[in-house]
Amino acid sequence: MDLKIGIIGFGARASLRREVHRPEEGSRVTAVCDPAERAREDARRELPDALITDSLDELLASGVDAVMVLTPDHTHAEISIRALEAGVPVFCEKPLAIDLADADAMLETARRTGTRLYIGHNMRHMPVVTLMRRLIQEGRIGEVKAVWCRHFVGHGGDYYFKDWHADRTRTTGLLLQKGAHDIDVIHWLAGAYTEQVAAMGELSVYGGIDDRRDRTGERMPDWFSLDNWPPTSLDGLHPTVDVEDISMVNMRLAGGVMASYQQCHFTPDYWRNYTVIGTEGRIENIGDSSGGEVRLWNRRHRGYAEADETFPIESAPDAGHDGADGLLVAEFLRFVRDGGLTETSPVAARESVAAGILATQSLRADGSAIDVPALDEDLVAYFARGQVEA
Repeated sequence: MDLKIGIIGFGARASLRREVHRPEEGSRVTAVCDPAERAREDARRELPDALITDSLDELLASGVDAVMVLTPDHTHAEISIRALEAGVPVFCEKPLAIDLADADAMLETARRTGTRLYIGHNMRHMPVVTLMRRLIQEGRIGEVKAVWCRHFVGHGGDYYFKDWHADRTRTTGLLLQKGAHDIDVIHWLAGAYTEQVAAMGELSVYGGIDDRRDRTGERMPDWFSLDNWPPTSLDGLHPTVDVEDISMVNMRLAGGVMASYQQCHFTPDYWRNYTVIGTEGRIENIGDSSGGEVRLWNRRHRGYAEADETFPIESAPDAGHDGADGLLVAEFLRFVRDGGLTETSPVAARESVAAGILATQSLRADGSAIDVPALDEDLVAYFARGQVEA
């Protein structure tokens, strides 16, 4: 019998409905909740048999087996907690929350109620990331000692500075909102979580653009264009722009692993470059999707040298984020139906949120290092067991 899934928030990430709405194949979307009339109209057109409502209570009472929380970041915690309290398993899009206390409350609520919580960190299923993790686990570079990530966000102006993402009250900042993915990947590749952060950043380009516009009722595809270049030529930015467009954070991870993350929203290209250095070599991706490759150096060289080995990044199925969205949804549905361990982790999601939030605090102060508070060990153990009590 198909699982009945409710979608809360029918905006950009509602593209996941293509992976979850597969009647007679195991799951179907039976209810959609969104306060915006445009979103509800879209849902009625695309899911004519589903309940379409602006009431969260109505959706939760409709008999859904699980919900997907795909709303703006600042609403994740409140909505997810209400669903967890109602006993409805939750898929929450990353980041878990924009406030550390809210993130911890989500995990605590999931344990107290026994309701399953799953976080949408789809990059754990991306071919470039799974390839790099496999090489590390095979011991090809020895023990990991450093992870560096440079994120060239070529679409930053259109993606993040013309709607709610530009308002820190709704995101905390892009070091969290955008960086939550990369910090999670850094943790996953290193096999350790951040214990201390120190960061610097600036609103160095988009803060100087005076052309602002209330885009209520619009969506990113309405204004996105590769012709919007150079970044200083953009117009129609969000009325509030108070998040950084360039940021850099240094992280000390458990076990002495060192990491760094750099994010820039006004580059001409759009991709992530990870470098992982171990005691016996290093790996680095050139390109982060099909057609790119991961390069491995594990012999000593005099000066620059071509990689000792290269590994192509595999072609992905026809699904979002190089096939990661399909794998993510499939894992979530299996988790709802059968439980068990998953590649994603609410604890890992909390740790990426904690690092991003505290790094943002550091960069908005004097750049001093801030310690990341540890989660309760019993709570960590609960999630490590697959969300079952001992």
